[in-house]
Amino acid sequence: MYLNHYIHWRKNKIFRDGSLLFSSNEQNPAQIAEEAYRHLDLSYPKFFKMDILSRVAFLASEFLGPDYSDTIKENIGVVLTTHSGCLEVDRKFEESRKSFASPALFVYTLPNIMLGEICIRNGLKGEQMCTVEETFNPDWFMFYVKDLLEKRTTDACLFGHVEALYTHIEVDLFWVSKIAEKEGDPIFDRKNLNKITGVSK
Repeated sequence: MYLNHYIHWRKNKIFRDGSLLFSSNEQNPAQIAEEAYRHLDLSYPKFFKMDILSRVAFLASEFLGPDYSDTIKENIGVVLTTHSGCLEVDRKFEESRKSFASPALFVYTLPNIMLGEICIRNGLKGEQMCTVEETFNPDWFMFYVKDLLEKRTTDACLFGHVEALYTHIEVDLFWVSKIAEKEGDPIFDRKNLNKITGVSK
């Protein structure tokens, strides 16, 4: 199993496989996300209805850009973790309830909606999981994603940690599959996960 591609997004800089793809002079995460959307030259109006967590997860998956056509869509998993989840929307939705509970906000009061946005966009129909973790947890991903690839019908998996509030952005997103796409693709193991994400354990 190989880590074919990965995204490392901190604040206003996005790296893919170690190379800088995008940099912004903005400091506000909402503005950074909109600038990243324009940078990708996307035409996806639904983006502007998403909460900040879904926007960032969606954009990270677009920057990651795996070739989904090489794998049966039913055999592609998506496993994400987040710490704050949809707290921003929860606060707004609670405020809206004082007058009229907003259905548009209610849709985004579950953090796993970010998986749905990615899967709808790309037609992914495999295993999906969203859990709460304080930070990127290599042990969790090694346990869960490895099990999917070794013992289930999963041939490839999009996985990682997405933390996005209107104060900061922190994303580590990976594309792992059973085959190497290019020479030098890192093996999917804890050592390489630690190295790429900067986890010191």
